[in-house]
Amino acid sequence: MAKYILPHFGQLDSENVDEYYDTTINLHDSDIRVDLNFESSSIETSRLEIARRFIEQIADFDYKNKKYIEQDFKDGDADTVKTYIEHHLDELGDDELNELIDASNKKLSRQEQLLKKFQLVRMGLYPDSEEQFAIFDYSIGEEITQYLVVLFVNEFGNLDYITMES
Repeated sequence: MAKYILPHFGQLDSENVDEYYDTTINLHDSDIRVDLNFESSSIETSRLEIARRFIEQIADFDYKNKKYIEQDFKDGDADTVKTYIEHHLDELGDDELNELIDASNKKLSRQEQLLKKFQLVRMGLYPDSEEQFAIFDYSIGEEITQYLVVLFVNEFGNLDYITMES
């Protein structure tokens, strides 16, 4: 039995892992759901070390991901974040929208204000995946919308792609 202690998840047997584990991590006074997903029943401890880094540096990844979101918003060829924001500006009622943005703000557009409301709500880790190592879900408020901006990143934390999902 190869025991491995992973922060917030506790002890795992790397030679006999379950398919799914989940926990909650507090970040910036918000609870972030974190799940750990395995395709096979065993995992190399080196892959768990990468998962450890993601967990321990979740604030750094959140910061980096928000930069990716901002870049997507500003990129004339990208439309994921713009579509998400425009959808919510069109669909939300005035009361909901007024809870999120300040209509009298002349310095920032409604779109820019909504962009600043993106919050990390989930980080999914896939240590034995050949594709993306981690998936980060962002929302302007889960009580407001079911839609998410989702970032898929590799084991180095570099963006593979960004999409909108519900």
